[in-house]
Amino acid sequence: MTLKIFISRDAAAKACGAEDVVAAVRAEAAKRGQDVTIVRNGSRGMVWLEPLLEVETPKGRTGFGMVGADDVGSLFDAKFGEHPKAVGLVEEIPFFKNQTRLTFARCGRTDPLSMADYEAGGGLAGLRRALSMTGADVVKEVTESGLRGRGGAGFPTGIKWKTVHDAKAEQKYIVCNADEGDSATFADRMIMEGDPFVLIEGMAIAGVAVGATKGYVYIRSEYPDAIEVMGEAITIARKSGLLGASLLGSDKSFDMEVRVGAGAYVCGEETSLLNSLEGKRGVVRAKPPLPALQGFMGRPTVVNNVISLATVPVIMEKGAAFYKDFGLGRSRGTIPIQIAGNVKFGGLYETAFGLTLGEIVETIGGGTFSGRPVKAVQVGGPLGAYFPPSLFDTPFGYEEFAAKDGLIGHAGLTVFDDRTDMLKMARFAMEFCAIESCGKCTPCRIGAVRGVETVDRIAAGDPTALPVLKDLCNTMKFGSLCALGGFTPYPVMSAVTHFPNDFARAKEAAE
Repeated sequence: MTLKIFISRDAAAKACGAEDVVAAVRAEAAKRGQDVTIVRNGSRGMVWLEPLLEVETPKGRTGFGMVGADDVGSLFDAKFGEHPKAVGLVEEIPFFKNQTRLTFARCGRTDPLSMADYEAGGGLAGLRRALSMTGADVVKEVTESGLRGRGGAGFPTGIKWKTVHDAKAEQKYIVCNADEGDSATFADRMIMEGDPFVLIEGMAIAGVAVGATKGYVYIRSEYPDAIEVMGEAITIARKSGLLGASLLGSDKSFDMEVRVGAGAYVCGEETSLLNSLEGKRGVVRAKPPLPALQGFMGRPTVVNNVISLATVPVIMEKGAAFYKDFGLGRSRGTIPIQIAGNVKFGGLYETAFGLTLGEIVETIGGGTFSGRPVKAVQVGGPLGAYFPPSLFDTPFGYEEFAAKDGLIGHAGLTVFDDRTDMLKMARFAMEFCAIESCGKCTPCRIGAVRGVETVDRIAAGDPTALPVLKDLCNTMKFGSLCALGGFTPYPVMSAVTHFPNDFARAKEAAE
């Protein structure tokens, strides 16, 4: 009997030793004369269990977590039954079972490069439906779903698409922003490595909707596995009719390619990305004109991030009303929350908007890995605000976080325990901005440098420096061309507001 084993090819699994486990399984199977089929699936998102080895059984896929190459022999001895590394049926693990997986429905379950697996899991149903509709009707469906940009700004996707749809031009483009540079974010990478066809399908649907025939996926160079998988998936998609002159045999055409960025954080901003995509220096463009009217090569362009585009197929398959039924307020659908930092159960958790921050950190994340009290959680990457436990009752939603001077951003959470010095974290925010600034606008270029100096003055006990820092943050927030300079005040001022003792201690120490 052939044994079917699943071992993730996700970059996080590889970083934990998945390739050594694969080699050990092959060697052990050969030694024992055991027929083994190894499927290199995507990650289930339970990063603390990687490398996660799964075995197909009549009851479902049973798992073994944190497997090392030296565990493989004993796993074969136990016939993949009772074992110290056993975690039971993978889909019954509470972290996984309690999710609402729509965008990530297939990720971790299927072979990322098998079109047969993709279709068996519901793939292409959304595109087939889109091809039976007018572009305007597809745009309307996406608009009514309530989908908002998952890259950080939360701008309604349908409005952006309608602008491009209504624009008159011989050539339009779909650009996928896969320059995932925020700390504690890995959802884009997981989709590209674990379910690339869903992104391709989403981009094809976007093309059908707005009348674009060409697309680009702009991936940061630090994602070599995603670059490789997306390249292979595009080749397979062309051979399968998912891309090309006739989408699934229709009269619609759409093709795409991968472009690799050089690693500038600011190229996560859409206009900087477009400049880089055109072969120019990655600096922010002034708006207007909007990219939806004059984007790539001056043509109308849809610029969405990976998760936004990868969510479109399920909306088209199941309908706007189905998707909109999840969430709260103006935050509709599901959000892939990425939990990282000093946390017990780090990973990706897709759920409907509305859970409180405390539920996410304490219940789902399990609290700190160190076992010490949580001091702060930064939500939204290096430009996100630091929330103390007193704000843990905040529901996870765009407007709800904005009301507390925070950002959801790309939904990455970094957890810190009570040993963290928040004055140093405020300094890091300014230093990060100074290093990553494209240099085009003065408030960001000069303000961040002055910010580092001002925080250092506070640390040295200068009583006049704190009002200067507050004034500087106000200038950066309202005077910067893009979110890099405009959002840097969020982590700085949240640290000042919620953790005043860390700033007072600096003065006391200096005295």
